[in-house]
Amino acid sequence: MHPPHPLGIGTWRLGEAPSKAKQEIAAIQAALDHGLTLVDTAEMYADGGSEELIGAAIKGRREQCYLVTKVLPQNASSKGTRAACERSLRRLGTDVIDLYLLHWRGRHPLAETIQAFRQLVADGFIRRWGVSNFDLADMRELAALEHGDECAANQVYYSLSERGIEYDLKPWLDRQGIVTMAYCPLDEGRLPRHRGLQAIAAGYGASAGQVALAWLVSRGNTWPIPMTSSAERAAENAGALALSLSPATLAELDTLFAAPEQKVRLKIV
Repeated sequence: MHPPHPLGIGTWRLGEAPSKAKQEIAAIQAALDHGLTLVDTAEMYADGGSEELIGAAIKGRREQCYLVTKVLPQNASSKGTRAACERSLRRLGTDVIDLYLLHWRGRHPLAETIQAFRQLVADGFIRRWGVSNFDLADMRELAALEHGDECAANQVYYSLSERGIEYDLKPWLDRQGIVTMAYCPLDEGRLPRHRGLQAIAAGYGASAGQVALAWLVSRGNTWPIPMTSSAERAAENAGALALSLSPATLAELDTLFAAPEQKVRLKIV
């Protein structure tokens, strides 16, 4: 099961302030209203508050959502993974998670976490599993383990201005059929303010953020998850799905934001 559109909504930093809950719920619901059914969160975000916020936002609309959440590495033992998943399910107000990720590598053996994920799939608690913040060496180690080839996605920092994964990680993921989930696809708000990108966007009657998101979608096998607490911005992000960038524009973007020519350390925030 995949979301109908590759573009979704991220919820890092949402759920931290009760005074903003109404606005943040409206942003999530606006994303759903505009077809952005992929909703990404983690047990770490706001110490579970983000999951609770999403649970409130999608109440009565669960069938519209493709839910992704993550287990913290310190919880990723056999028993700990299950307990964390059960807590996330309660907070989200659902009986199944579409995609469950290991947030980053920790002290628990990957083989143990894989087995815990597979049991959760067998028990119907999750549909697919994957990882986050894994570089190529980590992915190769994972793939060499029994059932490691069942990994569905790797969520990493990826944007027009942070293209390091294109040197070796993304080509490898593409060959393996593993989805690249792109967090911080607007480079933490820097890309919408980029003057060169704004000039290109003007030619399309679009925003710089829309062009940055459309570029990621054009890379194939890539799911960008921009975070927003604004219903208006969620609607704007959705507009990127209707944007088709010409070969000339793609070449211009390559000039503005060059692809890496050597290995770049994976950016993690």
